[in-house]
Amino acid sequence: MRVLPAIIIAVALMLLPGIWFALKWALSEEGFEGAAVDSTARIEIEMLRQQIEDLQGRLSELKSEVARLPIGGSGGAPATADADGERAIWDQTEGADLDYAQVVLIADRLNVNHGLRVAGGSYLSEKLGRPRPDLNDNCQPMTNPELKEKLVTTQVGPIRVSMLQPAITSLQVVFENIRSADPDLYSRINTAGALCVRRIRGTQNSLSTHSYGLAVDLNIDGQLDNFTDGKTQLGLTIIADFFNDEGWVWGAGFRREDSMHFEISRRQLDQWLAEGKL
Repeated sequence: MRVLPAIIIAVALMLLPGIWFALKWALSEEGFEGAAVDSTARIEIEMLRQQIEDLQGRLSELKSEVARLPIGGSGGAPATADADGERAIWDQTEGADLDYAQVVLIADRLNVNHGLRVAGGSYLSEKLGRPRPDLNDNCQPMTNPELKEKLVTTQVGPIRVSMLQPAITSLQVVFENIRSADPDLYSRINTAGALCVRRIRGTQNSLSTHSYGLAVDLNIDGQLDNFTDGKTQLGLTIIADFFNDEGWVWGAGFRREDSMHFEISRRQLDQWLAEGKL
């Protein structure tokens, strides 16, 4: 652990100037104006002076020892030197040692969307029409001319997707925020697909949000998450907060947990409709 030695150094260095100043003042004639200092006091003060000098030497040694420690306390590369030739003990990338692909339990799973709710196939059909008249269990092209006109296939951050333009624009904001906060996590984001015009498997004619190009499936390092097990990759739990800020719903909160899945909320859809974007 490197934090405790650093704190000790900081506190000691803050206290030493005050102690040294008080000592010099005590030894000066001004400090004892009108009074004589007996020999016992002089001896005690001299001992205190020696203790301070010893402490200064020990702090210098401790500072050097801390600087030589590897980042994280054991193993790894040493810290780099700063402009003054001292090693910067706080210079390390936040989250650099995290395994974003590791599987963790989803905390408070049913409340991860903070009040945001899905639009649902029926509402999407009512507001946008159907993406194509016939559906089956396989992904098919979008044929609705009004929706097809807004369909874009492009590179968005670390992934390439086909989605409706407002979703593309929103996704760009999400990824840029992730990149600014955690470049390592950003670089490890992968996708399992976005647009897929088909019926929800097990139904006759129900549409998923993927059918409208308003949902995307993500993972870390290309490792697909297990469906409905109440667990997810650590990186997805971090990503979810950025999506929530932009009005996306995380599938981890579904009754049948699907934590790779992110889709536009009904609130966000209504906003885009009001703004004439859809």
